[in-house]
Amino acid sequence: MTTIVAFDLIERGDLSLDDKFLVSENAWRLSTSGYSSMFIMVGDEVSVENLLKGIIIVSGNDACVVLAEGIAGSEEEFAILMTAKAKEIGMENTNFTNSSGIGDPDNYSTVRDILIMSNYLIKTYPEFYKYYKEKEFTWDRTGGDPITQGNRNPLLYKNLGADGIKTGYLTVEKYSLASSIIKNNRRLIAVASGFNTKHDRSKESAKIHIWGMTNFDLIEIVKKDTAIIELDVWLGKKNKVKTYLKNNVYKTIPKARKKYLKVVVNYNGPIEAPIKKDEILGKLKVSYKDEIIEEYDLLAYESIKR
Repeated sequence: MTTIVAFDLIERGDLSLDDKFLVSENAWRLSTSGYSSMFIMVGDEVSVENLLKGIIIVSGNDACVVLAEGIAGSEEEFAILMTAKAKEIGMENTNFTNSSGIGDPDNYSTVRDILIMSNYLIKTYPEFYKYYKEKEFTWDRTGGDPITQGNRNPLLYKNLGADGIKTGYLTVEKYSLASSIIKNNRRLIAVASGFNTKHDRSKESAKIHIWGMTNFDLIEIVKKDTAIIELDVWLGKKNKVKTYLKNNVYKTIPKARKKYLKVVVNYNGPIEAPIKKDEILGKLKVSYKDEIIEEYDLLAYESIKR
C-alpha cells in the first residue's frame, strides 16, 4: 500500500520519480535493526524511483519510512493516506499505522484484503508493476561499495511465469507471500501466510499456483463494447436491436464443473421503439449451480427509430 499511495500521486502529477527525499535518522535506524533494508544513510537524498525499487525489489523498510516522511511529513500522517486508500478499493478489514508494517498490532489486514490490493495494483498501475519482476537492485550507497540485492520473491526464480508481487515477514504471522503468475494468457494471484520458513513459503505458494492452473479454466463470457445478443423490437425501423455490455465478463471455473455455468438474458419484450443508444434494455445474468452470481445491464448498441 505504501507504493500504491506513491503511484497515485505520480499519476496525478503531484509526485515525480525524479523527486528526492532526505533520509532521516528515524528511517536510517531501520537499516541497522536487522530488518530487510535498502541500506540508506542519514542525510542521503534518494530519488522516489530508487525508493520504490528499494521497497519493491529488496523489501527495504528504511525506504518505506523515507518515502512516507517525504510525502506526508511523518509515518503517522502517511498511514492515514494508506488506510483511506485501502477503504476506497474495498479492503474492509485492514488498518495501517506505519509504512512498513513492522512492530505495531494495530497494523492488520487479511489474506482476502491483500488479494484485493494485489489485484488493484496490477490492473491500475501496469507501468509501475514492471518493477515487481526485476530480480535485483543495486544501491550506490554513501560511504561504502554499492550493494546489490536480489528480489525477495522466490517464485521469480522458478519456471512458473511469475511476475510479482511481494513477500512479508512478521513475528506472529511468520512468512507470507502475495504472488502472481501469467501462463497461457491467464493470470493467477495467490496470497498465503503463516509459514514457519522461507522454504515452506516458496514451496506452498508454487503448489497453489500449479493447482490453480491445472484444475481451473478461465471462461470468456462477454467482451465489453462488442455487439452480442439481439432483442425483439416493436414498431421500429428494425425488428431487432443489438445489445452490448460495458464490462468484460470472465469467470474462473473448476474444469470438471463448467457445465454448471449458465448465462440468461432477461428483458420485457418486444421493446417498443424508439430506442436510444446506450439505453438499458435488460439484464444479462450469470449463474453457477442455478445460483445467480453476477448480473449486468444490457445496453442498446444502436438507436432504433419508430
